[in-house]
Amino acid sequence: MRQRRLINQINVVPYIDVMLVLLVIFMVTAPMIQQGTINIPSAGAGTPPPQSEAIFIEVKADGALALRPSTSGNARAIRKDQLGIALQDALTKNPEQAFLVAADSKLDYQKVIDVLEVARGAGVRKISLVTQSATTQK
Repeated sequence: MRQRRLINQINVVPYIDVMLVLLVIFMVTAPMIQQGTINIPSAGAGTPPPQSEAIFIEVKADGALALRPSTSGNARAIRKDQLGIALQDALTKNPEQAFLVAADSKLDYQKVIDVLEVARGAGVRKISLVTQSATTQK
């Protein structure tokens, strides 16, 4: 009787086939799993909302807040704890009221986020940030 010789090599061809099939599956399914895209706004593009109808929320460099009914109206100073009530009052008059946040460029970003959070808590749906195009800056 003859002894059988042991094979001490691994046949990797089936493993390569499996890996190629998995690679193709991942390449096909990966674009389908993505949640969505992020559209980064630019300061120069798009049509701004009508400013005569919007209420401006001004945030000054020291963090002081003011409400201005339109571009030509006078701003009235307001405390942060009164902002939510003032926004709710404006929304009861017009539920589709648009708001524009005009913040100083040297302002801490967290203060702008705080104003946006107060507006969200008051039920504001239409709010935008006022920007200045690069050509009009000094």
